[in-house]
Amino acid sequence: MKKKRIVIGMVSLVSAIILSACGSDNEEMSTGENMHMDTNTEENMEMDHSDMDGSEMDHSDMDHSSSGEVPNNLREAENPTFEVGSQAIIERGHMEGMEGAEATIVGAYDTTAYAVSYTPTTGGERIENHKWVIHEELIDPGEETLEPGWEVTLDADHMEGMQGVTAEIDSAEQTTVYMIDFTLTTSGEEIKNHKWVTESELLALAHH
Repeated sequence: MKKKRIVIGMVSLVSAIILSACGSDNEEMSTGENMHMDTNTEENMEMDHSDMDGSEMDHSDMDHSSSGEVPNNLREAENPTFEVGSQAIIERGHMEGMEGAEATIVGAYDTTAYAVSYTPTTGGERIENHKWVIHEELIDPGEETLEPGWEVTLDADHMEGMQGVTAEIDSAEQTTVYMIDFTLTTSGEEIKNHKWVTESELLALAHH
């Protein structure tokens, strides 16, 4: 009987040791799995942030070319500083790769140019101080130049989500606006019939 008790006692002890070892292994595996999951979660969060950063740059990546069509009531400039067919340097640009590029003047028009802020109809963040929308690209604006703070409806498609949107005027400038062709200095992409740059944003090409 004593032998049987000893044997039973040893079996119980061995069983307890095995269970304890299994339990510690499971804890280690569980801890390892949790660490792996945490790493994956961090990686996913980093990927999400990078995706968000990319979405904020969508406007600069868009095609800023156009068909070259202009409103029927837009008046051509009689004596523009930069004549159609001439070249100029873009001194102040609206997107990366624009400043310093050589532009060819495609059209010159006398009008009022507005900087506007609006939320695209396609969704996304509000566009602040977009340059430029001209008076003839507004729906029923009247004859007079509009003041900053006025709300207007845009009849322009320079960027996706702009057509038909309600916008707020940030500034107004009576000037000559130009439609231009140029090549981005950053990528070499050719931009055709870009709308618009103002006279103050261009520099005469230096002649040697």
